[in-house]
Amino acid sequence: MTRFAMIFVLGLLTAWVGAADQGRDGKTETASVPLPGPQVITPFEAADVTVPPTEIDRLVLARLKELGVAGPPLCSDAVFVRRAYLDVIGTLPTADEAREFLTDRRADKRKLLIDRLLDRDEFADYWAMKWSDLLRVKAEFPVNLWPNAAQAYHHWILTSVRDNRPYDRFVREMLTSSGSNFHDAPVNFYRAVQGREPETLAQAVALTFMGMRADKWPADRLAGMAAFFSQVGYKSTGEWKEEIVFFDQSKALKGPAIFPDGTPAKVEPGQDPRRVFADWLLKPGNPYFAKNICNRVWSWLLGRGIVHEVDDIRADNPPSNPELLAYLEREFVASDYNMKKLCRLILNSQTYQRSSIERTRSAQADANFAHYPLRRLDAEVVSDAICQITGTHEQYTSAIPEPYTFIPQEQRSIALPDGSIGSAFLELFGRSPRDTGLESERSNKPTAGQRLYLLNSTHVQKKLESRGPLQAVLNSKKTGREVVADVYLTILSRYPTDQEFAAVTKYTQVNKPRDAMIDLSWALINSAEFLYRH
Repeated sequence: MTRFAMIFVLGLLTAWVGAADQGRDGKTETASVPLPGPQVITPFEAADVTVPPTEIDRLVLARLKELGVAGPPLCSDAVFVRRAYLDVIGTLPTADEAREFLTDRRADKRKLLIDRLLDRDEFADYWAMKWSDLLRVKAEFPVNLWPNAAQAYHHWILTSVRDNRPYDRFVREMLTSSGSNFHDAPVNFYRAVQGREPETLAQAVALTFMGMRADKWPADRLAGMAAFFSQVGYKSTGEWKEEIVFFDQSKALKGPAIFPDGTPAKVEPGQDPRRVFADWLLKPGNPYFAKNICNRVWSWLLGRGIVHEVDDIRADNPPSNPELLAYLEREFVASDYNMKKLCRLILNSQTYQRSSIERTRSAQADANFAHYPLRRLDAEVVSDAICQITGTHEQYTSAIPEPYTFIPQEQRSIALPDGSIGSAFLELFGRSPRDTGLESERSNKPTAGQRLYLLNSTHVQKKLESRGPLQAVLNSKKTGREVVADVYLTILSRYPTDQEFAAVTKYTQVNKPRDAMIDLSWALINSAEFLYRH
């Protein structure tokens, strides 16, 4: 990369941040795009995009009005297509997919795109990755599932997401199943914890399915819940590393079983107490179950929970908008715990589709979803995006040699079945180690090491210069303006503004056109616009 390229990168970054700052101050600048479309305030906002308001929007706007907080307009189509692809399937749209959406003139094209994305295979891959973080799907220390069990567990999670298995059934199978960890995958829930004491199992259940940190509970409350898991047994088989998880009636029920709401439970002799707990947890009126998953899904799509942090639900940490969370709970239960319907409900709201450019800088505005929050892409998503743009593959390694873990060359990071399989890139960019099931294990905060890697790595440079979609654009017989547009669509999912095209043209005049386009691609991959959801 040349010295001019470095200057160009810094110029792009400054331009993007400047546009965001102008929006925060209530000022806007007009930027044009090559194709006709909605009136554009900035490349990130559109004034005349129409999305019907929903009950979600009524509840959010009512709260914002109480606080005297103004929200921004809806995001532009270019922002929406990129945002929806990243949030729903963890994958960048291709240049053709972005172009097709931007040229579509149907009034309901956003709704139609959401429906298509929810039906794509990548939805199952990406959301199985999210669940694998929470369920600690990892063969290696400290979880020690071993590859056979980790892969079986991941396959079951993936199939459940793909088939849109009702959430209550998904959870019931994990709480009540017995059998081999190699063949009866849901039993791995009880193996993927750092301990087998009833208290440890109860804490894992509370964290995962109630969003609560039971290790902070009074001792008697935790003991009452732990009793439900005091008869979980484990035994080895003749198969190396295989284990049977089962209801062990030879163990005595450890103390009185008391539900977390303080209600004593009645466990009949010979009855599996796990089933008693599951029946209580999965009742439609349970105050913890639907609330927790609605809050999690909202945070996965909008960057923070209505209760924040999402796995720290407690009486003295109330939701920022109780009516909104209650509405989501009601709709989710009424849908028979349909996860895709819950996603669709949120994605089609104006609240989800608002611009990320703040109009009011305050903690209250952030907590009440006055704008879409800026968030750095997950490590796996960044890795896959760079590979997609350049037509290359990531190199993965597994720390466990036996049984042999096969990793296909075309393996995508969001579809990795085991948290022990990784790469130097994924570790650098903060993927979850999957040790505790806490959301905070994943770090999406940018670091100096990440910036230096993207700016200076020969690994990234070689990817940019490899034969792939990007090189096909650079080798095409299109005009200079068309090539620049294709590069922007490939990397940022939008067309360049006139100001950006003028800067690229000026840079091309003092460099070889092909070298200039490589530098442009490198610059865009280093931009905040590429590395962040916005």
